[in-house]
Amino acid sequence: MTTKYFLLSFSLLITAAAAASGGGGRWQVLQKSIGISAMHMQLLRNDRVIMFDRTDFGKSNLSLPRGICRRNPNDTALKVDCTAHSVEYDVASNSFRPLMLFSDTWCSSGSVSPNGSLVQTGGWNDGELRVRLFEPCSSCDWVEIAHALAHPRWYATNHLLPDGRLIIVGGRSQPNFEFFPKTKDGEGSITVPFLDETKDAVEDNLYPFVFLNVDGNLFIYANNRAILLNYVTGETVKTYPTISGGDPRSYPSTGSAVLLPLKVQNGTVAEAQVLVCGGAPLGSYDKALNKGIFLDALNTCARMTITDPNPQWNLDTMPSPRVMPDMTLLPDGSVLIINGRSQGSAGWELGRGPVLNPTVYKPENPAGSRFEIMNPTSIPRMYHSTAVLLRDGRVLVGGSNPHQGYMFSSVLFPTELSLEAFYPEYLNPEFSDVRPTVSAPKSQQVVGYGQKVQIQFSISGKLAAQSLFASMISPSFSTHSFSMNQRSLLLSIDNVVSAGNRTYQGQLTMPSDPNLAPSSYFMLYVVHQNIPSEATWIRIA
Repeated sequence: MTTKYFLLSFSLLITAAAAASGGGGRWQVLQKSIGISAMHMQLLRNDRVIMFDRTDFGKSNLSLPRGICRRNPNDTALKVDCTAHSVEYDVASNSFRPLMLFSDTWCSSGSVSPNGSLVQTGGWNDGELRVRLFEPCSSCDWVEIAHALAHPRWYATNHLLPDGRLIIVGGRSQPNFEFFPKTKDGEGSITVPFLDETKDAVEDNLYPFVFLNVDGNLFIYANNRAILLNYVTGETVKTYPTISGGDPRSYPSTGSAVLLPLKVQNGTVAEAQVLVCGGAPLGSYDKALNKGIFLDALNTCARMTITDPNPQWNLDTMPSPRVMPDMTLLPDGSVLIINGRSQGSAGWELGRGPVLNPTVYKPENPAGSRFEIMNPTSIPRMYHSTAVLLRDGRVLVGGSNPHQGYMFSSVLFPTELSLEAFYPEYLNPEFSDVRPTVSAPKSQQVVGYGQKVQIQFSISGKLAAQSLFASMISPSFSTHSFSMNQRSLLLSIDNVVSAGNRTYQGQLTMPSDPNLAPSSYFMLYVVHQNIPSEATWIRIA
């Protein structure tokens, strides 16, 4: 049968909403220190998470192994540095190992390739033209390719394309985009006037929000405007309206954004919606930097169906204002809004009022009832925090360093080297009897576009077949409040039959083409009564 989609008070530093008791979810500190601050974070298909900050912080709190030192005459902090600025975190064992970065990755970008490797691009100083590769294996380390980019990429955004290439969009003084890998020697870039038009005195076009639309074009949001771009020709296909109020939402007035889960029926998707939340009002960066005045952040989310002929933004009000939040797509179809602060702007020392309570946004609920406040953490996650979804349904949270170096004392918000896990309510023990366990497809199985895929799962309690669906979620690259390449597809489970012993079989119809799901690895969850299973890795190709 076809399913339906069911979808601590720090005085004046903490907002009333942040200090209030939340409704659900729980927290666990996984590591008190990993030795670096997780400014950038990417989950790989072997359940290891690659994290890194920047090489020009000076020494980190984690030594490189076997007496190895990085000797880089171009480094602006230390020419010889025997500490690590990147780690690989093993989710299963809750352990980590140091990795060797050579060039500076400060404010860089990344995404996974079709084979599941991390492709990481740009940075600062000697890293601005580099591409770095990381293969998912237990003993691998970074491999760097010098002069692999046509232009310096600092604060750029990456996205995996249907043809398997990565597109790298924007960055400081770069109103253009380019591809990796290159199709020919000397391949350059294509200019996007929109990225120049949205630039203002503080360069609000940095880290633009980029999503692959279901028609194969790119949705790009920068400053307070959005377009649909044909990246083959460089032409603007559509110009979208401005969110009511006109305030900027991208860096440094940093909100966050997601492409809401795509509902796949018979392999196709009828519409696509974008959600943009939080940010800082116009002038917030200047007032914080030059006058020490920290304006309240924006407290709205704007939602738009980008596939509509005449699209319009619709506003919802969040429980509290938020700048520098992270937004993570959850397997039950909801959106987690986590980290950030209630005042100020992105940038060194420019924020106040950490928001400690995560909020869950439920897209299927009526307007006015979409937000639920969760239980708070005790650790402020400010500028340079990150969050990624794990295969077991937890959200890994790290980072926060609003300073130009590692600072642990005599500051409002010390550099944070810890890792936490947030457990959404669906992981509560009382849901164990309705939580599915997936036995097929097997991990790392390759599936084809439009293919009918057999799925097998067990449930210890009573089956509510009409509540079943599956979600496919791509692992994202999280940095600076935006999760690059994040994508969720909701699929119906058809022809569900009993296989005995509380085990069931059904059928999934995979997305019909790579515009819906570019070839790569996805986490596949079965969701029953809004309670997701642990995922299995699949690759669509």
